[in-house]
Amino acid sequence: MARAAVPGRLGARLRWKTARLADRRPESSAAHTLVFDVPGWPGHLAGQHVDVRLTAEDGYSTQRSYSLASAPDGERVELTVQRVTDGEVSPYLTDELAVGDLTELRGPVGGWFVWRPEQKEPVLLVAGGSGLVPLMAMIRVRRAAGSRTPFRLVYSVRTPEDRLYVPDLRLDDPGLDKTYLYTRSAPPQWPRPAGRLTAADLSRAGWPPEFEPTCYVCGPTGFVETAADLLVALGHAPDRIRTERFGPSGG
Repeated sequence: MARAAVPGRLGARLRWKTARLADRRPESSAAHTLVFDVPGWPGHLAGQHVDVRLTAEDGYSTQRSYSLASAPDGERVELTVQRVTDGEVSPYLTDELAVGDLTELRGPVGGWFVWRPEQKEPVLLVAGGSGLVPLMAMIRVRRAAGSRTPFRLVYSVRTPEDRLYVPDLRLDDPGLDKTYLYTRSAPPQWPRPAGRLTAADLSRAGWPPEFEPTCYVCGPTGFVETAADLLVALGHAPDRIRTERFGPSGG
């Protein structure tokens, strides 16, 4: 059977590239951002992801997909990895991979769940837990481009201690409104009691449907399905709701 030809740029993205860990920093008790130098990295768009492959000395190999957390920066990329209890890959990446160690990356992957600075419509970002990672890349690209596109972020997380990118999200970003929702425990005097995302949350912190925002929703499968259904029920057009979800994968 004849094989279909793979275009050059796509073929390059499908090839594994060596990545050296250049730096790492904690984002929470269970999440670290890993900074890699990747020679030959072709650049990426905010919202895309990569595959990471680990290979043991005996030849055993396994791989996982992670969203890119950083704005394009030459041959340097950042991934934020949340440690999964009893996982196979994430505990190694968060606890054992040392600066200078090598691994392999492939990508970037994805062309739908992306934001480009030339987009001028309002943007609603809805994140559940570590689903914030690709949305943070969009915020960083907006900041790097000096864009004034209005952004609103609704970030649902279990507790204040579980929040990612706390220093970064404290920066002054004109035109970026941030709303935090806590599902298990909220800070003292927090105006909203702890609980899951509701239509009232999205109505209060999001955009009216008539503004025709593009909505990006990312998080666990159940969270994404709930958020997307709520947005549709509020009147947002389904084709303006872009979703990215993750589920059990062995971590």
